[in-house]
Amino acid sequence: MAATKDYDAAAALAVFHESRTGVRGLVESSATAVPPVFLTAATPSPQSPGTTAFAIPVVDLSLPRSDTAALVRAASRSCGFFHVINHGVPAGVVDSAVSAARAFHEQPRAARSSLYSLEPVGAVAYSTIPNAPEQGAPPLPWRDTLRVRFGPGEAPDLGCLPAACRDALKEYQRSLTEFGKEMAGLLSEALGVGTERLEQAMQVEGWLMVCHYYPPCPEPARVVGSLEHTDPSLFTVLAQDGVGGLQVRRDDGNGGGGEWVDVAPVTGALLVNIGDVLKVVSNDELKSVEHRVVIKSTQDARVSIALFFNPAKRDKSDLFGPLPELVTAEKPARYRSFTVQQFMSSRREHGHSRSSIEQFKVSSSQ
Repeated sequence: MAATKDYDAAAALAVFHESRTGVRGLVESSATAVPPVFLTAATPSPQSPGTTAFAIPVVDLSLPRSDTAALVRAASRSCGFFHVINHGVPAGVVDSAVSAARAFHEQPRAARSSLYSLEPVGAVAYSTIPNAPEQGAPPLPWRDTLRVRFGPGEAPDLGCLPAACRDALKEYQRSLTEFGKEMAGLLSEALGVGTERLEQAMQVEGWLMVCHYYPPCPEPARVVGSLEHTDPSLFTVLAQDGVGGLQVRRDDGNGGGGEWVDVAPVTGALLVNIGDVLKVVSNDELKSVEHRVVIKSTQDARVSIALFFNPAKRDKSDLFGPLPELVTAEKPARYRSFTVQQFMSSRREHGHSRSSIEQFKVSSSQ
């Protein structure tokens, strides 16, 4: 960390969060250098020679169902990410949502600061979310986030959002709900357990939306947009603009970490990635892959919207583990069952930058 030995990171973090204006506030103040709480020496530069382009698989939903399911199966087992085209979600709905997310983050600081909260309280919260469980542990991500919850229970009150932003995000979530149900069916078919199996087992819903804003940075090689992580979901659907910065770690074939590769945005496509919960449910048939965001530009802000699809069954009696159909003598269950509450507690304990499903693995000696 490029900071003096008497630098008080905890105090600097407190001052930053007390400003309630996020990273965007630094840009608005015309900062020419990155504050030390954002600096990292652990992550390679976006221009690192080890960072290469990589063709993420494309799934075309206009193809016959059997062909589409085969494409989803291959992509989910090979790299855990795939672009979806001809998905049926109107382009105007996606574009309006991305524009609305940008407009929220670029509105005057006084308008957005009233929603600033590090805790996910209520239906809406805005903040620069720390990378680690300990809020005093740098580096902070060079990213502001608007979190919007659409459930469970009665429709939440989103009245604190500006009207244009509120309506566009609600319409996007409504449109993505139908897409998510179709994707759950295709992933279920990809596992060979029947179209309705995942829906019957866990009732798949997309209730949590995060609208990320990665401001331009005067020193992009010295910060991270997000540290490497896997998603705490069944699967995630991402819409993004054309700025780029998302990277995935390619499997080296030996169970270790491979090189980081760029995921180039595809115009009109939605990006789907497998999350940790589905990796468990599939008994490791499908891959939940580490990914991160690096900052690419000193001039342009990157905007993305992630909608996390997860089990709606959340009672203490609702346990999730490998589907019985996928457990055999040759491939016994690799994870023990858990509740959503247990999984999320593990996630909070181990932080954003580590997969928490290791805590639920069945040891080879058992």
